[in-house]
Amino acid sequence: MISLATTDDIPALSELLSILFTQEAEFVANPSAQSAGLKAIIENPSVGRILKFEIEGEIIGMVNLLYTVSTALGARVAILEDMVVNPSQRSHGLGGLLLDAAIQQASQDGCRRMTLLTDCDNTKAMRFYERRGFIRSPMVPMRLLLNSSSRMNSAFSNHDEPSPSQ
Repeated sequence: MISLATTDDIPALSELLSILFTQEAEFVANPSAQSAGLKAIIENPSVGRILKFEIEGEIIGMVNLLYTVSTALGARVAILEDMVVNPSQRSHGLGGLLLDAAIQQASQDGCRRMTLLTDCDNTKAMRFYERRGFIRSPMVPMRLLLNSSSRMNSAFSNHDEPSPSQ
């Protein structure tokens, strides 16, 4: 059964995220941060929704929908994140059901577009999403970590920047 997650689900959802983050190149599992992020989404539906896939009382899959506004569309859009099914439950079509539910939820919540990121070498995931109508974008994702001490240090070592006394 697929339904909206509650705060009671956070420990199981955090375990699924730990599985996901061991598979992704850019992220590292951090249960404390994961729990805080999950709680922030669950407690504020205007930020997004978390759907869980539960079988016989066990959460075996999840997906996050985060909401923002596209000025290009003049409407609400969704960012799909953290799509994961427990490895022991894969290859049974459950991921497709979870994705279909996420698309339906985003549509019900007034979204006009859904965007997602996947590792560039994860061809299996790319085929999965393409079979469900997603297309590759010519846009390239770029990230900047904010409030990072390494970022601050590199900013101060940049000789093109004027010093505070200039």
